[in-house]
Amino acid sequence: MPKLRGEAFWRETLRSAHYVVAPMVDQSELAWRLLSRRHGAQLCYTPMLHAQVFLRDANYRRENLYGEACPEDRPLIVQFCANDPEVFVQAALLAQDYCDAIDLNLGCPQMIAKRGHYGAFLQEEWDLLQRMILLANEKLSVPITCKIRVFPDIDKTVKYAQMLEKAGCQLLTVHGRTKEQKGPLAGIASWEHIQAVRKAVNIPVFANGNIQCLSDVEECIRKTGVHGVMSAEGNLHNPALFEGRNPLVWEMAEEYLEIVQKYPCPLSYVRAHLFKLWHHTLQVYQQLREELAKVKTLEGIVDVNRELKLRCQEEIANQKEGEKPKEGLPFFHWICQPYIRPGPKERCRENGASGTEKGVRGKRALEEEEDGSSELLSKNKQKKKLRNPNKSFDPSLKPKYAKCDQCGNPKGNKCVFNMCRGCCKKRAFKETADCPGHGLLFKTKYEKSLSWQHGQRGIQTPEISQRGDAEVGETAMLREAGDS
Repeated sequence: MPKLRGEAFWRETLRSAHYVVAPMVDQSELAWRLLSRRHGAQLCYTPMLHAQVFLRDANYRRENLYGEACPEDRPLIVQFCANDPEVFVQAALLAQDYCDAIDLNLGCPQMIAKRGHYGAFLQEEWDLLQRMILLANEKLSVPITCKIRVFPDIDKTVKYAQMLEKAGCQLLTVHGRTKEQKGPLAGIASWEHIQAVRKAVNIPVFANGNIQCLSDVEECIRKTGVHGVMSAEGNLHNPALFEGRNPLVWEMAEEYLEIVQKYPCPLSYVRAHLFKLWHHTLQVYQQLREELAKVKTLEGIVDVNRELKLRCQEEIANQKEGEKPKEGLPFFHWICQPYIRPGPKERCRENGASGTEKGVRGKRALEEEEDGSSELLSKNKQKKKLRNPNKSFDPSLKPKYAKCDQCGNPKGNKCVFNMCRGCCKKRAFKETADCPGHGLLFKTKYEKSLSWQHGQRGIQTPEISQRGDAEVGETAMLREAGDS
């Protein structure tokens, strides 16, 4: 059967999907995809998979795609990050029998993508992208799709999309933000860019960005003319987004946990999902937030979820008539609803107010962490404190180190030059000196080398003398033979 392309692929294979769950690292696993499909999602993507790791590691393939077969989990698109045409295609060949299309990630803006040279950091390398898509389009039995971010310039974005279409891309997802727009600097996604791309290409287009509820989906389709709309964070906070409902958080959490019992996944994924679902409630019950962070088993997570439910039900029972949601929320905190990221200006304002304004914690000023309070520590330090409760993070209690005479870094306690190891090594080498404190023995090794060379000369001298005497004797014999 010939491979379907463009509109035919979207209509027949993807069943004219309008509501799409985005590929999310460690968050769009099978259990979450099944929950989302039960509540209106028509198409799901796997988490972004690393093509090179997928190619070489059988365990990685089994954990991310080759697990228990699930007919409910279709249509499904597998997304890869890659920067080598052969590696990308070989990985895709191993995945194509388990999905309906292969997607090339050209939209990840994170630092890990910059270091690995993939995602949005390939968007200037058009020759490489053409080769990757051409080869995949030629070798694969399923269509190749792409997910991109926009350039600041609309015309360049349109040319970029047209290049990908010409190379063989059969469906394009456009995230309406540039690669610089991420985290607190994300801002509003540009539907104008998405609309321009939709008008310029002849393949189906999905829009991504600014989707928090079903009305956003409908407005995006109306304004941009796209075939479907993809949601990431909106879906994580409300998996019933595409149904147009805002259910009770514990209903979604309990249903998800039941699916996880049948289709297990790493505990870190489960914990992360509950942090998103219960986001607003955990601002109220901080102690339960800490318990959710500490728990080590799925049963423990179920217990925390149950306790959160009981707290909310008790709060509902004691609710006064006419009481309104606090902290400016559209619904009470126990109802699934979007989390609106503060914009750059709001974030700066929150930071100036110790990050507690409007109930949203911003980044902490450095001096706030000096008392060692676990509530003011960074997430990384909180994790370290959980592993070692007796450790203090109070800078005033940390030992004061003497500084290197050369560069100001902490010096070695036993360094003969009062320097750090790097400076000590340079000086010891230059002066052919030893520093036992740093284990640098340039002088000792040099002296041993001289001693060895002297010994070698002493061994070789008698041999040379004997060889010289023999050569003299042979010469004399030859002379005598010539005279005779």
